[in-house]
Amino acid sequence: MKNIHRSANNRVFAGVLGGLAQHFDWNVGVARILFVVLAITPAFPGIIAYLILWMIMGDPE
Repeated sequence: MKNIHRSANNRVFAGVLGGLAQHFDWNVGVARILFVVLAITPAFPGIIAYLILWMIMGDPE
């Protein structure tokens, strides 16, 4: 099984969403839009989740 790493190519801030999109073979634009929609809902702490993923995901390959 391949590990999830931050993206070196598809990065806007830290490459977290780009890395997730590459790992799961998603469209990175759709992943970003979905994250923004989820981040503005009060039930999903989007910024905190992004920061946690940034810390635990490996460096870009």
